[in-house]
Amino acid sequence: MKNKIFNTYLLLPFFLLLINSCGNQQAEETLTTFSMSDTMMAQCEFYKVKNEEVKNEIQLFGKITADDNKLAQVYPIVSGIVKSINVELGDYVKQGQVLASIQSSEVATFQKEKLDALNDVAIAEKNLQVAKDLFAGKLNSEKDVAAAEREFEKAKAELARINEIYSIYSLKSGSIFSVTAPISGFVVTKKINQNEQIKLDNSEPVFSIADIDEVWALANVNESDIAKIQIGYDVTIKTLAFPDIPFKGKIDKIFNAIDPQTKSMKVRVKIPNADLKLKPEMNCKVAVSFSENQKMITVPSNAVIFDKSKYWVMEFKDKHNIETRKVEIYRQLGEITYIKTGLKEGETVISKNGLLIYDALND
Repeated sequence: MKNKIFNTYLLLPFFLLLINSCGNQQAEETLTTFSMSDTMMAQCEFYKVKNEEVKNEIQLFGKITADDNKLAQVYPIVSGIVKSINVELGDYVKQGQVLASIQSSEVATFQKEKLDALNDVAIAEKNLQVAKDLFAGKLNSEKDVAAAEREFEKAKAELARINEIYSIYSLKSGSIFSVTAPISGFVVTKKINQNEQIKLDNSEPVFSIADIDEVWALANVNESDIAKIQIGYDVTIKTLAFPDIPFKGKIDKIFNAIDPQTKSMKVRVKIPNADLKLKPEMNCKVAVSFSENQKMITVPSNAVIFDKSKYWVMEFKDKHNIETRKVEIYRQLGEITYIKTGLKEGETVISKNGLLIYDALND
């Protein structure tokens, strides 16, 4: 019995050593950390955390319109029958191009007036010469010469007026009046048909021509948001036709009047449109961005992972040292997320394919 107890005491240190050795091996396995491979590193993107101004957005709805300063309404100056139409809605036209032809008896009237004016000038000039000759022969007075000069000047002024009308409206001989484009641009409205009878009392233009290299977005602002809108605020515009293309601009005018029908106020945004993607009458969404006058930590929205009813980011030090960091979100605004707590300025997070790393570390 004493020998058994003695043997047990001799074996006890050996068992303790064995247990301690197993424990150390298990601890070493537990301390083994995740390491990113070079291939995985190449698939990820990294972002250094910044402390930036907090912005918010107001979502508005609006419509694309042509710039009023680059829009021309075309009215016919004569009544008559439409003989031909040379352009269609959406066509590009150059200044002076013939849009349509109208046969009108009023054109012949203009022609008669011009012929009469030419005749009056010739007669007045002849009368002036006669008056000067008679005055030289002491057969009339200086007053008669002055009267003849006035008649001559009057006749020339009338001819100049008619010539100006011919120049403005591109009038030619015959009964055809040519409707021409006053500016270069696109035909945005067309309210004329072949063989239609045109009347001068028509209050609507037959054509509208617009230069749309730059367009306007007119957006409606609800009364509850009026106080948040200011000139100069950045704007992002999206359309149904090009949902993935953001168009940038700034609010450059606020129309300080409330529409009694919609109970809203309009704002205007000028948008460069060199590629002509934006067309008048397109509906659009208008996101107005404004500052909240405070700063906060920002990360790309792709860096934020939602799991287990919490938000996480993968904080990166090096390929062997990556931490799953819980964060508190203040606001997510498109591609930017504002962080209240959980990150510090200057830290680095994985902004692309961070979910793969999250799954590898937390499975």
